Amino acid sequence: MRRGRNDLLDADARALLDREIDDLLLRVRGLALVRDILVERGASGVEIAEHGLELERGRARLAELIRGPGGTAATALDRAA
Repeated sequence: MRRGRNDLLDADARALLDREIDDLLLRVRGLALVRDILVERGASGVEIAEHGLELERGRARLAELIRGPGGTAATALDRAA
């Protein structure tokens, strides 16, 4: 079967999206680990809160990417299949 141009663009877009999701997952994990270390070491509440806010922004962006334009996780999973 021959693939059309849109199929190739979709595959490229999916690859870029997968890379962005991987990068965000790594960043969110790192922020969570650093936040926990800051708590253990007695960092100021401001420092901990800043990491927490950045962590929440990363989680929100990750959820947005996974949901996709359809708005639900189920539609994103259907598209990925």
